[in-house]
Amino acid sequence: MNFITFEGIDGSGKSTQIDLAAKFLTGKGFEVVKTRDPGGTDLGCKIREILLNYDGDVAPYCELFLYLADRAQHVQEKIMPAIKQGKVVLCDRYVDSSMAYQGYARGLGAEQILKLNNIVTKSLMPDLTFIFDINTEISMQRIGDKKDRLESEAEDFHKKVRDGYLELAKKFPDRIILIDANKKIEEIHQDVMKILKNKNFPEQQIVEQ
Repeated sequence: MNFITFEGIDGSGKSTQIDLAAKFLTGKGFEVVKTRDPGGTDLGCKIREILLNYDGDVAPYCELFLYLADRAQHVQEKIMPAIKQGKVVLCDRYVDSSMAYQGYARGLGAEQILKLNNIVTKSLMPDLTFIFDINTEISMQRIGDKKDRLESEAEDFHKKVRDGYLELAKKFPDRIILIDANKKIEEIHQDVMKILKNKNFPEQQIVEQ
């Protein structure tokens, strides 16, 4: 159990939960690498800037391949080296985001995206994925007025993304855990901890506090 990803629509609270999980695992003696997709490398940060803040039209396939380009660099430069060193990698978004956003919401097809992703990542998939599911109206309220390019999409787009995530949870039940993100932050964190305490990690087991 070296590679764990945190997924969900914008405003689902996944970034807060990855911070809490990293703190918990570090406190248990694990060496943790916390990263994000896109933007986990220096090159990735430049790609992320284009993806989230470019003010012109971006063709769906252009958007997809920018994400895949970022991921190829990310896996080679940061994720795989950390895994080989026995570290626990916690990643804010990964392939499921591409399948939900570009596959389902943009209509490019999740299966096609998974095949392309396997090429650029050499088929590296997470050991465990948390999807933080939340009502789209609540998520939009959390985001507020300051939005990036994807957050500024219409509510219908975000509903399609959410539906995509729910479909992925059904399709990959052995890997994906659906978490109710409508709860309070600490309650959500406890739900995540219950799952982590039942998973095998390198070098040691997580025990109850």
